[in-house]
Amino acid sequence: MNQALLHRGPDSGGSFVEDGVGLAARRLAIIDLEGGDQPIANEDGTIQVVQNGEIYNYRELREQLEQGGHRLTTRSDTEVLVHLYEDHGPGFVEKLRGMFAIALWDGRARRLVLARDRFGIKPLYYRHTAESLSFASELKALLRQPGFSREIDLDALETYLAFSFVPAPLTIFRGVNKLPPGSFLTCDVDRPGIQITSYARPHPVPAGDVRAETEEELAEELLDRLRDSVRAHLIADVPVGVLLSGGLDSCTLAALASLESSAPVMTFSIGFEEKRYDERGRARLVAQRYGTDHHELVVRPDAVELLPKLAEVYDEPFADASAIPTFIVSKLARQHVKVALSGEGGDELFGGYDYYVGHLLAPRLRGLAGLVRPLVERLPSSSAKASTLDSKAKRFVRGAHLTPLQRHYAWKEIFSPEGRTELFREDRRGELDPLELLRSRYAESDGSDELSRIMDVDLGIFLVDDMLVKTDRATMANSLEARVPFLDPVVSELALALPSRLKVRPFATKRLVRKAVTRLLPKEVVEGKKQGFSIPVAKWLRGELQPVARDVLSPERIRRQGFFKPETVTRMIDQHVSGRADVSRQLWALLVFSLWFDEYVEPT
Repeated sequence: MNQALLHRGPDSGGSFVEDGVGLAARRLAIIDLEGGDQPIANEDGTIQVVQNGEIYNYRELREQLEQGGHRLTTRSDTEVLVHLYEDHGPGFVEKLRGMFAIALWDGRARRLVLARDRFGIKPLYYRHTAESLSFASELKALLRQPGFSREIDLDALETYLAFSFVPAPLTIFRGVNKLPPGSFLTCDVDRPGIQITSYARPHPVPAGDVRAETEEELAEELLDRLRDSVRAHLIADVPVGVLLSGGLDSCTLAALASLESSAPVMTFSIGFEEKRYDERGRARLVAQRYGTDHHELVVRPDAVELLPKLAEVYDEPFADASAIPTFIVSKLARQHVKVALSGEGGDELFGGYDYYVGHLLAPRLRGLAGLVRPLVERLPSSSAKASTLDSKAKRFVRGAHLTPLQRHYAWKEIFSPEGRTELFREDRRGELDPLELLRSRYAESDGSDELSRIMDVDLGIFLVDDMLVKTDRATMANSLEARVPFLDPVVSELALALPSRLKVRPFATKRLVRKAVTRLLPKEVVEGKKQGFSIPVAKWLRGELQPVARDVLSPERIRRQGFFKPETVTRMIDQHVSGRADVSRQLWALLVFSLWFDEYVEPT
């Protein structure tokens, strides 16, 4: 699904048009390579649908539909959608197990339905005016719509600088929104306005309703559910591989995929010359145990040449530096497969981040953190990577005295509120406090335990608009489809019903996952610490990347773009290069925004 437009007008008849031609989609053929071209219609052509993604339970749905009298003419997973809609209306999406962005046109009711999967794995943008509703799976596609304004949404820019991405429903452009995960939008040609309905909101169960079985019983159930999910995600008419980072989640997927496959699974890993960032050793252990067809690449500083390409690929400013290795491993994988499994969602569902441990420790160590903070703040900054000891210690003592949600925000923010005030020109500030987005999500999980509520904030905001965006855009730009088995409802339903103690303990993360896969993986993986999938940004900005940063963030360029104070940006570069401070994450965010702006707003 590239783009489409629904006109409201006396001569339109409520028809779809794309560039004045008709509803259409660009398709990466995965299932039914011969007969799955889109759009696909029902028997009389009155209902038509396009989708981006995959429906994993389409075979079961197809059988049910045929038993009910429907006649299907292809083997495509997309065809079941039109017939499900005939039987259930817009609520048909509740029956889908998969990742998807769907556009369905009901010619009889003169109604458009847009829908997005429950976790927001696949993107869906829309622009609604009095005259039309346009939508696309890529923001750049909407730029071609008549009357489209490239005016920057200042609230979106404010949140970008706080989080390194633009969270839903905002987009960087005013007047364009992201459809929230787990929702569908309906637009009737003969009625004004649009209606957005939430059909699925994965959330942690109330504290009194958590699963009460033994740890051993739940670990066995988790393994069974993961096997079921991987089995479903391997369904394809093309080869499927695994993006094998070396972390617990991707190693688990590689092991389970190997057990389900009759042929060696292809696995793909990226490494770095800097050992602190390199997890290839663990990945090789798993590849060797299961005899996978393993492929590797080493990422070097010249990879920053990808930055202009990434500014184009990501549509919006997106400052997660791990987009670079994700893009590179996607390109490597696409040389061999069309589909790859990826481990997104495992950390948010099962407690994989160290700051979850920090949340458990903060109430106990609040007093001590206050006493040692002056000493910790004087520790030299060694890296931009959040997992280094100095970075962990500084973030912990800065947030230990705050409320849980404020603490979480403080630990994750890129530019602090004070930093944004110093950076922005006074007339270019947004009015939205980014913390309010977290508060809104946090309020929805009232009744669950504190740590589960914090993890739910990550699940609904940071996973959706950072981790999933990073992987989806990088893979699709390389014509590779990424599938995320941890976000299958079969797995997430159990994860959201677990007590927090089976996920996180003081100085221990992902307790139940580690127990579930202990027999499948080498000890080095099961007991290994999380390294993350990042690049040595701090070092590169003091070395090979410094000339690029000074050019892209030059006073002349910053002044022309008109949002930030040039003297503040220059001072930040000087501070970082001299080693007086590590502001590499902030500089990276500014660097990405500047490149994006000159690509999409004022092409040079």
